[in-house]
Amino acid sequence: MAGHSKFKNIMHRKGAQDKKRSSLFSKLSREITVAAKMGLPDPDMNPRLRAAVAAAKAASLPKDNIQRSIDKASRGDAENYEEIRYEGFGPGGVSLIIEALTDNRNRTATNVRTAVAKNGGNLGASGSVSHAFDRMGLINYPASVGDAEKIFEAALEAGAEDVSSSEDGHEIWTAQGDLHEVAKALEPVLGEAEGAKLAWRPQTMVDVNEDEAATLFKLIDVLDDDDDVQTVWGNYEVSDEVMEKLGG
Repeated sequence: MAGHSKFKNIMHRKGAQDKKRSSLFSKLSREITVAAKMGLPDPDMNPRLRAAVAAAKAASLPKDNIQRSIDKASRGDAENYEEIRYEGFGPGGVSLIIEALTDNRNRTATNVRTAVAKNGGNLGASGSVSHAFDRMGLINYPASVGDAEKIFEAALEAGAEDVSSSEDGHEIWTAQGDLHEVAKALEPVLGEAEGAKLAWRPQTMVDVNEDEAATLFKLIDVLDDDDDVQTVWGNYEVSDEVMEKLGG
């Protein structure tokens, strides 16, 4: 469907953050701890934990770190993290959904608000932009697992709703309640996914020009640097020409 291949713009920004390894590891560990605390500490019996562990492995988080995060939750000595969602607008009228896991709501709210305000955006009330997104499941596979036709057929058989393939990889979209069932069905065919989580899929995309894209990516970088911020979703579309000009 139109626009979804451009979701790679979001994934591109995430890839550009690989150098910020310690921050990434901190976010992954936090998600593992929260998932283990909310359900059973066994990935086979806890779909959210299974997805968190898979994402951690894909990012090369050491096995010891993964186990330590699970053990922390099992012992009951983990911090109490709260899931918070912020909604607002970035440069060029782009809609943004910012998901956070925090043990200090006031700190996170101040940091997010400041980052958005200083980089051409503003936060809105809850629901101000999420109505323009669909809450769906998103399963990611690297391009190396197969061509678009193979992935499409496997996804269709597993009960997925849509597939988007590009040179950056494959995105398999599912209904919100079918995420873990589809991910489980795909594993014997395609192997373990790089990631499987609930996502915000834009209903329409917004084209941004070079200046808007530069400011927007700066904003996303600042948010990514915050340990409390887990994911930034947006409905922006950046042309390949603009990406090249920005050195992306």
